[in-house]
Amino acid sequence: MAYLGEVISLVVAISWTITALFAEVGSKRLGALQLNVIRMILSLLMLGVTLWYFTGSFFPLYADGQTWFWLSMSGFVGYLLGDYCLFNSYVLIGSRFGQLFMTLAPPAAALSAWLVLGEVMTPQALLGMVVTLVGIGISVLNKGAESGLSFKLPLKGVLFGVGAGIGQGVGLVLSKIGMECYELNIPSTEETVTTLLPFASTFMRALTGAIGFLMVMAFQRKFYTLSHAMKDGKGMRAAIGATIAGPFIGVSLSLMAVQYTEAGIASTLMALTPVLILWPSHFFFGQQVSFKEVIGACISVLGASLFFL
Repeated sequence: MAYLGEVISLVVAISWTITALFAEVGSKRLGALQLNVIRMILSLLMLGVTLWYFTGSFFPLYADGQTWFWLSMSGFVGYLLGDYCLFNSYVLIGSRFGQLFMTLAPPAAALSAWLVLGEVMTPQALLGMVVTLVGIGISVLNKGAESGLSFKLPLKGVLFGVGAGIGQGVGLVLSKIGMECYELNIPSTEETVTTLLPFASTFMRALTGAIGFLMVMAFQRKFYTLSHAMKDGKGMRAAIGATIAGPFIGVSLSLMAVQYTEAGIASTLMALTPVLILWPSHFFFGQQVSFKEVIGACISVLGASLFFL
């Protein structure tokens, strides 16, 4: 089929849009911390069953201490810090603005790769950073006659959004290091394990995230809220939907997409979520979307795409 990879990439963007919508509902009904705990546990079960079915082991095979260290660090930064910020941003500013701030992930990844891995910062990447920031600024800033520029969103929600984008970007770089370490330990004869390497890596990241969120819940003495959350039928359905559409289907199809088209094209199409989410946010949640916000989202996505093309 012609353009199969491009079609799959668009399906991934739609899948992540659905994830964000489910997550907004789940975060507001169950609480951001509670939703993250439930989502991490469900992700571990789905990923573990997938690994067991194909490799005979519920846990990742051939992963050494160095692999666990880097992927655990990735899980800490990407899941525990990044997703905690992201889901709290959904509560405060909604999923469409939360996803807009996720376009900060490519700049954050580029900066951290430059600092940690010594990768070169190209002029195109620098331009991408500027364009992304301009797009976000157009969407979230108001210009007053007397007070100058100001956020039209709660500052706390904006900070959570920024934290989510940075956590996602830095977590990806740490994940890259961990997966490279992991690949070196897998015997050349284990083709199935190599194929499932991204799923096994996600399992290790999710395990760290689950332990971290449980520790936060223990520190805050909020374990009792889990039983209350699990009694909320609509909230639990949203949590299950967010887990299936995101970590499970989204990850699987994103890996498939790069097999059928160039990684840059796939990444750019999969980054369309901040634009795709505008209409569903208006239709399902009744949120008013201005023309300026549409333009800002498009510019921000364009800036993010410059990192991949």
